[in-house]
Amino acid sequence: MLSDRIQTLSPSLTIAISSLARDLKAQGKDILSFSAGEPDFETPRAIKDEAIKAINDGFTQYTAVPGIPELLEAVATKLKRDNGLDYAPSNIIVSNGAKQSLFNLFQATLNPGDEVIIPAPYWVTYPELVKYASAVPVVIETNEIRGFKITADELKAAISPKTKMLILTSPSNPTGSVYSKEELEALAEVLKGTDIIVASDEMYEKLVYDIDFVAAASISEDMYQRTVTINGLSKSVAMTGWRFGYLATPNKTLIAAMNKLQSQSTSNINSITQKAAIPALLGKVDDDIEKMRRAFEGRADEAVKLFNEIDGLSVLKPQGAFYLFVNIKDISNDSIEFCKELLQATGVAVVPGIGFGSEGYFRFSFATDMTTIREGVRRIEKFVASKK
Repeated sequence: MLSDRIQTLSPSLTIAISSLARDLKAQGKDILSFSAGEPDFETPRAIKDEAIKAINDGFTQYTAVPGIPELLEAVATKLKRDNGLDYAPSNIIVSNGAKQSLFNLFQATLNPGDEVIIPAPYWVTYPELVKYASAVPVVIETNEIRGFKITADELKAAISPKTKMLILTSPSNPTGSVYSKEELEALAEVLKGTDIIVASDEMYEKLVYDIDFVAAASISEDMYQRTVTINGLSKSVAMTGWRFGYLATPNKTLIAAMNKLQSQSTSNINSITQKAAIPALLGKVDDDIEKMRRAFEGRADEAVKLFNEIDGLSVLKPQGAFYLFVNIKDISNDSIEFCKELLQATGVAVVPGIGFGSEGYFRFSFATDMTTIREGVRRIEKFVASKK
């Protein structure tokens, strides 16, 4: 009954853990969930006001598939102001979150047998969408010594005649690692003379700590031409439920292909969301973003300190995003079993590292208040002590 294609997909482990935690909480269990990739802040007032205005103005009809003109102009303005990138509005598509942007890109470019290089740890969705496009994920394992980032030599070794794409994520989900300009330049040098597409996922760009964010496409003209920039507003301005992502590329043939695909799948995104996104893109909520960023940085510092005081656990301070990728190798090399036992014994929900392609870790989201973080780490410490 089911297609071979759909049977290649695995359910999202992060969504599965979050759903289980919610179900247990609804049953009256004392659950602390650190599994969701979602800010715990309200969407800024200016965005909500623009949405309310759009509703009151009756802006509820279909729009052009890639987005309304003033929204595409706002995205282009943002990319120029923040990243030094020049894109015509016609080279931008707005979709239902970055997931749809990635889905559109993979479906429009990948053929059966094409190889896609994915550094691990990776966001759980990357290999699944690659496989759904009948392509082959080629995973490069990274490690803590290098800050969970690939090197130029590793990239060069992974490239084959079948390589079609490299997925770069900076800042990273789940590790919080951020590629520096020098690191991106080294990777760009390897890619020169190839036809490899770079899919640059920059969703957490605004949430960085003690490091400057650099867009992959800004490195050189060669990188600009080969890079598809993917971003959105879910994380930076707490618009997860609004479903707003966008994609930009100078390749007009590719844009036309993705427009065609989106027109036959979801068509335009929610019209109200389109209007609401404009003030965020034009910098009108930058003060709100900075408040969230500072709060996340304070939580990261506290959580890193607490975890590194636990005998048997260790973690690097993230350079961005709002996750810790906690090393449990001294305790367990079965992250699924570890996380399952942890949830059952303590009511703490975290995500197994194997879901991100790296065994011996779990992902801990610090997108929650400090009191909850401290209590969660206290429970984890007690659980780890019981395993020794």
